Amino acid sequence: MDNYIDSQTVSRWRMILGSSAEKQLASCCASGSIELSAEEKIMDEALAAIYDDSSVGDTGQRNGGQSTGRSADLGKSAPRLSKWLGDVRQFFPEDVVSIIQNDAMERKGWKQLLFEPEVLAQVKPDIQLVGTLLSLKGKIPEKTKDTARMLVSSVVEELVKRLEQDIRRAVTGALNRRQHSPLPSVSGIDWKRTIQRNLKHYDRASRQIIPEKFYFFDRAQRSQEWTVILDIDQSGSMADSVIWASVIGSIFASIPALRTRVVVFDTEVVDLTEQCANDPVDMLFGIQLGGGTDINKSVAYCEQFVEEPKKTLFIIISDLYEGGNQSALIRRMRDLREAGVRTMCLLALSDQGKPFYDERVAKLLARDGTPCFACTPALLPELVEGALKGFDLFELAKRLGTKQG
Repeated sequence: MDNYIDSQTVSRWRMILGSSAEKQLASCCASGSIELSAEEKIMDEALAAIYDDSSVGDTGQRNGGQSTGRSADLGKSAPRLSKWLGDVRQFFPEDVVSIIQNDAMERKGWKQLLFEPEVLAQVKPDIQLVGTLLSLKGKIPEKTKDTARMLVSSVVEELVKRLEQDIRRAVTGALNRRQHSPLPSVSGIDWKRTIQRNLKHYDRASRQIIPEKFYFFDRAQRSQEWTVILDIDQSGSMADSVIWASVIGSIFASIPALRTRVVVFDTEVVDLTEQCANDPVDMLFGIQLGGGTDINKSVAYCEQFVEEPKKTLFIIISDLYEGGNQSALIRRMRDLREAGVRTMCLLALSDQGKPFYDERVAKLLARDGTPCFACTPALLPELVEGALKGFDLFELAKRLGTKQG
């Protein structure tokens, strides 16, 4: 019995390994040749534009955005990028599109081609693309800025949809504990609801409603009961975390119960609170990815917003590679904790990836009561709720399975 592989399996391996493996793979077919369908040919051409090099004869399996068989030299045989992007989006699943697209930017140096509006319009908008655009924003020509902004806006809207409901539920769940025992304050009475609910107690003789029960606005919904400070490291390695943190900051800013401050830093500190409250896209375009890091300087700046320590949540988003005064940073964070501020450090805020961070600084902060851990955006609402309720965040983070420093 001949040990041939079915043609569909061989075709898939042909697209994985590239044209350099065609002769070897053909020997595995009963027909002695590989026939790709019209759709498979288009897919193969799209992959070849990124991973094939005629000067490379070895073969290997492409895996996780890296290849040992399809190489990285594009040369002069590049297809029109807009057509290539259209083919990739048409024939590959969304998660694969993101990988191929990101490889095109990193391996082929196609970032400059994003400056053409007709090309940028074909790109699949995702968080990696937003990071790329933000890193290039100073070079984007006027003719492309509107298209770039539209792409960033579409990604931001999608991220907000993913998180807004859960964050609002977490905050209200933590702060609305007076819902069933209203504060006895005349200024807090919900007159419309009180009258509607007590109409049945109307006294005809006195021509008055005699309320059996008063209803009050929940104080957490009426006033800025808590201060939440986001202190965001905008170094290049934190790109995904910066984008997520910006979106989360905009959601916090929209919640009446919270007074939200959003600060970004490298060696300088920039307060983006106003932009965040108005439009998170404006905030993102106000961020400058890259540069050095002075965390201590940013914490010193944020201290001015701590009016009621026991009603303040301070979140640092940073890998903790401090280029400033490390001992002063540890001392400031310890002082904040001792004053009653609830603190946490997010070493990474992203859907994937193991964080790279300064383990020594993380351990020193943890020793003084500031938990340091990587966190997916989906887990953050529960951590915020736990912080506002005064839970032990070390235990909560451990239970949620975060990667702790």
